[in-house]
Amino acid sequence: MGERKALLILHGKQAQNEEVRSAVRALRADGWELAVRLTWEGGDAARLVQEALAAGYPTLIAGGGDGTLREVAEALVLADGTASLALLPLGTANDFAHAADIPLIPAEALSLLEFEPQPIDLGEVDGQLFLNMATGGFGSKVTANTSEELKSLLGGAAYLLTGLSRFAEVHSSFGRFRGPDFTWEGEFLALGIGNGRQAGGGHVLCPHARIDDGLLDICIVPASPDVVGTLGTLLSGGMLGVESVSVSARLPWLEVETPEGLDINLDGEPLEGKRLRFAARAGALRLHLPRDSGLLGCR
Repeated sequence: MGERKALLILHGKQAQNEEVRSAVRALRADGWELAVRLTWEGGDAARLVQEALAAGYPTLIAGGGDGTLREVAEALVLADGTASLALLPLGTANDFAHAADIPLIPAEALSLLEFEPQPIDLGEVDGQLFLNMATGGFGSKVTANTSEELKSLLGGAAYLLTGLSRFAEVHSSFGRFRGPDFTWEGEFLALGIGNGRQAGGGHVLCPHARIDDGLLDICIVPASPDVVGTLGTLLSGGMLGVESVSVSARLPWLEVETPEGLDINLDGEPLEGKRLRFAARAGALRLHLPRDSGLLGCR
């Protein structure tokens, strides 16, 4: 391991998290020079990444939910920074952390700083990057419409409850999908384009995704006469469930055309468009991960 110096970019809501404070103190006592900066509003994470790189920090830590992790990772890569990144998952769902086997206990997550960083891919769409997954259709509406109060009360189960309560609003979208040796068009209920495997509080859409293979995993859930049954299978999670109701592929890029437009959720960041091109940006980021992380496959 190189220089024991890092900067933690922490979501402002976690400033009084005693577990985080204790983990930071322990890391400092172990010889780490660890600075902490808080975010307050949109754009803060990107600005703090720029400041950290200008100050010469060799390692950054992103502390917060999936959205904060994505924002820090994106800013680091777009700045052509050479710093490595560690993740301190503190959100409701922590979908990427769960799939990557990153501990949710702050002290254990920060212990990954002692592991050599691994090169991983990011997903990209129209100049925006995502760490975990892009979702569209019903799944993204569930994520967008789940209240903070419900998430605080129920955790990841809040997404399932919201989905069950909104079945009456479900409608399909028409789309055309094209990638290398892959085409599909038709009415679909949900779409997942994964660098990671799950979204929306544990719903596994891309069960075979890897973050070091240079590919995105594609999950398209076609419209079915049994809408309730299909979405029940989708929301209940599990590899066999999603594979039984979806069209899947693993591609370096995918073009999506939806005449009526499609709302996309990029790890919590909204995006809308009628023509979107997704691609894997291979080896874009160096990330501190457990040696046995389930998302690593090409070593």
